[in-house]
Amino acid sequence: MRIASVADVKAKFSGYLKASEEGPVIVTRNGKPVAVLLSVEDEEEIERLVLTYSPKFQAIIQTAEQEIRAGKGITHEDFWRAVEEN
Repeated sequence: MRIASVADVKAKFSGYLKASEEGPVIVTRNGKPVAVLLSVEDEEEIERLVLTYSPKFQAIIQTAEQEIRAGKGITHEDFWRAVEEN
């Protein structure tokens, strides 16, 4: 894992893209982390990353977890139907 400032990443972007193939590059501003540069291998990995940060997807997951804890839950088909609707 490498750590670099925004200014350094901006100046040497290609190099940091290459470095991200070996591990995450933490980007800092004023010494504080503000972003992570990750390499991806395929479109499925990009989709997983996007879903991970999707507020709608996270809301669906939280609702499902609450229902499961309450002894309820949703079927696999209902889950994917809700994902596709949002």
